[in-house]
Amino acid sequence: MLKRFFDLCLGLIMIIFLMPLMAVIAVLILLKMGQPVLFRQLRPGLKGKPFYLYKFRTMADAVDEAGNLLPDEQRLTGFGSRLRKYSLDELPQLFNVLKGEQSFVGPRPLLMAYLERYNKEQARRHEAKPGITGWAQVNGRNAVSWEEKFALDVWYVDNRSFMLDLKILALTLVKVLKAEGISGEGAATMPEFMGSEDQS
Repeated sequence: MLKRFFDLCLGLIMIIFLMPLMAVIAVLILLKMGQPVLFRQLRPGLKGKPFYLYKFRTMADAVDEAGNLLPDEQRLTGFGSRLRKYSLDELPQLFNVLKGEQSFVGPRPLLMAYLERYNKEQARRHEAKPGITGWAQVNGRNAVSWEEKFALDVWYVDNRSFMLDLKILALTLVKVLKAEGISGEGAATMPEFMGSEDQS
């Protein structure tokens, strides 16, 4: 209950103070990339229950000759890259927090397709409500492997506390200001997770 109360209070305060910034970002996206301003995607939440996650759009809808979307690194715009550098594209998730679909701190919500690719231990990351930031984000973000990231998520599930959340939020601010770990090797963010060799 303390975590939810904290999420609500901090979420409301941040939305009030950041609304002018979000309005400016929305207008710039409209001018540079057109509609839609927001990226909306179904993601797994607590216990794998799906919800729609919102972010500011950072990619163009460029396709190849066959009509397939180009790889992320080719569709990521210059303005979108700057938004990602300082995690400004994540700001609309404040509304996910207010709705109770996310927390400020928890394992990051990934793709629905990944649910069937996790092994039993990795799937435990869904025992906690997903977060805007998390233990994996302050320990490498997209610069560590999927297996390392999921191990960090499960560690958080087993050790979560209010004080740990405050520590993660403080470390997140440092990481954002330094713009560390934004991209995985050879990808704009992280390469797709196809499953681990150990599926036990």
